[in-house]
Amino acid sequence: MKVKQTKYMKLSGLEPLVLNENSNFINVGERTNVAGSRKFLRLIKEEKFDEALDIARHQVDGGAQIVDINMDDGLIDGKESMVRFLNLIAAEPDISRVPMMIDSSKWEIIEAGLQVVQGKCVVNSISLKEGEEKFIWEAKQIKRYGAAVIVMAFDEVGQADNYERRIEIAKRSYDILVNKVGFPSEDIIFDLNIFPVATGMEEHRKNAIDFIEATRWVRQNLENVSVSGGVSNVSFSFRGNDTVREAMHSVFLYHAIQAGMNMGIVNPTMLEVYDDIPKDLLEHVEDVILDRRDDATERLLEFAETVKGTKAEKTVDLSWRENPVQDRITHALVKGIDAFIIEDVEAARLESEKPIDVIEGHLMIGMNVVGDLFGAGKMFLPQVVKSARVMKKAVAYLNPFIEAEKTEDSEPVGKVLMATVKGDVHDIGKNIVSVVLACNNYEIVDLGVMVPPEKIIETAIKERVDAIGLSGLITPSLDEMVYLAKEMQRENFNVPLLIGGATTSKAHTAVKIDPQYQNAVVHVNDASRAVTVVGDLLNKKTSNEYVAKLKKDYDEFREKFLKRGKQKSYISIEEARKRKYKIDWEQADIVKPKELGVQMLKQLSLKELVPYIDWSPFFRSWDLHGKFPDILTDEVVGEQATIIYKEAQEMIEEIIAKQLLKPKAVFGLFEANSINDDDISVQKKGKEVAVFRTLRQQLSKREGIPNHALADFIAPKDSGKTDYIGAFCVGIFGAQELADDYRAKGDDYNGIMAQAIADRFAEAFAEYLHKQIRTKHWGYASEEDLTNDDLIKESYKGIRPAPGYPACPDHLEKETIWELLDVEKIIGVKLTESFAMWPAAAVSGYYFANPEAKYFGLGKITDDQVTDYANRKGIDKAKADKWLYPNIADQ
Repeated sequence: MKVKQTKYMKLSGLEPLVLNENSNFINVGERTNVAGSRKFLRLIKEEKFDEALDIARHQVDGGAQIVDINMDDGLIDGKESMVRFLNLIAAEPDISRVPMMIDSSKWEIIEAGLQVVQGKCVVNSISLKEGEEKFIWEAKQIKRYGAAVIVMAFDEVGQADNYERRIEIAKRSYDILVNKVGFPSEDIIFDLNIFPVATGMEEHRKNAIDFIEATRWVRQNLENVSVSGGVSNVSFSFRGNDTVREAMHSVFLYHAIQAGMNMGIVNPTMLEVYDDIPKDLLEHVEDVILDRRDDATERLLEFAETVKGTKAEKTVDLSWRENPVQDRITHALVKGIDAFIIEDVEAARLESEKPIDVIEGHLMIGMNVVGDLFGAGKMFLPQVVKSARVMKKAVAYLNPFIEAEKTEDSEPVGKVLMATVKGDVHDIGKNIVSVVLACNNYEIVDLGVMVPPEKIIETAIKERVDAIGLSGLITPSLDEMVYLAKEMQRENFNVPLLIGGATTSKAHTAVKIDPQYQNAVVHVNDASRAVTVVGDLLNKKTSNEYVAKLKKDYDEFREKFLKRGKQKSYISIEEARKRKYKIDWEQADIVKPKELGVQMLKQLSLKELVPYIDWSPFFRSWDLHGKFPDILTDEVVGEQATIIYKEAQEMIEEIIAKQLLKPKAVFGLFEANSINDDDISVQKKGKEVAVFRTLRQQLSKREGIPNHALADFIAPKDSGKTDYIGAFCVGIFGAQELADDYRAKGDDYNGIMAQAIADRFAEAFAEYLHKQIRTKHWGYASEEDLTNDDLIKESYKGIRPAPGYPACPDHLEKETIWELLDVEKIIGVKLTESFAMWPAAAVSGYYFANPEAKYFGLGKITDDQVTDYANRKGIDKAKADKWLYPNIADQ
């Protein structure tokens, strides 16, 4: 729904909360309300404020982005309790990071709260119930305190209970607040009264649809305001039947949010996923919510009887709990079950002479079983990471006992430093390798992402590490790895260097890194190899023989690789341009975009992106190889693939319900023409505003086969035709924070899962946005009807190549995209010094619409094109060498 909005509500606790078109639904926690929670009321009456704080904390942990506090009860001092509770919250950063909602029907309690609350809060509520004079006076006071306000749809006549009354009161309240009080329109929230449906009373039939339509009217006609409400009211008639109530809440929210409702009181545990509601139940519930049938209430009441108590609890086999303690610990580690591990390690501790014996004995026996099963291919990477989670929990429990006895910790078999190199932000693979090595009793020194070489070297010396592992995803990271190998040689290091990451390869490692370092350099292409490789490298008896064999293998590989490269022939850049791909521009059908210029994608739910997810790369990140969905029934990995797929779905549901990740996107469509053969001039109203520099294939090909550059797909300036080009950036925000939160709790498995899911959402977002561009914003394929499989196969018209990928491997061009779209300012995606995007779950690129546009690999380019590119871009050749470096390497 298009909502006219020029200003945004800005609330804050310790952290800001800005409600703009990219904000998802804002959930208000209401369990700190004496009228809504018997437990909270009892705790306040008994002055057990510390326990009452736990309720607030639980709400924030559960996803509440605003906490509603109400102390209106005849048996407590509301004013004193409000002030005391808000002051206590101020000392709890994990609660006070979110904004507060001061909720009372008594002005003295509201004002007392306003005088002590930190940040910018919301007042709940004021209304015209007692006339304009009081309404205006209270609004002026709230404005003076700088708070936002909820306005109830209530006036001197009574509560608004139909569509007309809702919009009448909202319009009148808005006019008074904005025109008479000067209240900021963006700080106004309307509660338009959610009443029960399916009560059996004729006048209640339209309660839900009237709210939804009134919401639509308010958001379209009253500029900048928000709409809120208490969702559970709508299902009041079905108390006791949670299945029906959850479906009603989901259906109501689905339609209300589409109409513009952007905040409200919702219990996440009382929500069913809209798409998961059984079709027959969905039909009956929507008939009631949308008032689609005269007999809708009777039909739902009758149908509700058939779904009572249908949510059966899963039975869990706990027979293994009867086994001896060692067997229980081994079982827990192999199966990744942490529910009983504290109980079991405590039992083992009481049996043991020293606490350290439990780690060296019981736990390592169990982890050795895990290692054996993993090595034999009977366990898979996700299971090993879960095992590590159990191990961490057990060790964390035992550590205080070990410290108390001042016993030396068990000697690790080796210490490995892990780092994602300078300028790079991707660390999923690194984290997986770290966990797998830790499971095998290696001590890990993890320096994180964007680590400069001097810090890696300094830490390696200080920590006396036995090996260094480097990770990188983007092509500039390859150069960082070469530089670090040179520095390690200069510093006379003698520890092995492990290389890993998406853009790394044995070829690059052998050709570019290995010659720079006299000690072992080895490419580790997946986590399952890491333990074996590190074990061989650090084995004191056989390591010299292993390293010598490794060096010989890389020498031979390098020699063959370089010979193969010399067998290929290349043509000059001038000759390559003569062989460019030629389009008949006289006959070309160029479609003008419906909307030119830079645009920010309006509010989008992650739920809309789920159908666009390509799952195959998700499984590859877990070292499970196969095409989705066939991988789920694969004889070898099918069972484990099914488990992690199910767990990914569960995490996605939680992420969506609690809005743990936020999608943001910016894109632009512009006039364009190719110039000077390989450049693309981007224009606004005929004036050049940017130039994209493209690179051209130089491999010598047989007669008639063109040497492509992306500029070939844009009409040349001298054709006399105006063509068009697009650029975009999408980002998924919050993944790193979510992953860090899991890891802080010792849960590496879900930390890695969160990042893997965020990456899938970023790619899905790019796919979703490209479809919107093709069918709506540009509209050159408005009749397109493709399945997700078709999208994965790139069966659409046009392409969206990205800087850093085969057709345009130069990351420098991202700078031009960022300047053209003002990416960082509009959506907050930043570029590192090596042009990696932060947050890591981000995708950027170009849009080409010509039906003859296709993807291609650039391959090696020669020195003459590097010089030409540097001249065209106005940079030093040394800088061009640096950024085009991966392509200069013999291919």
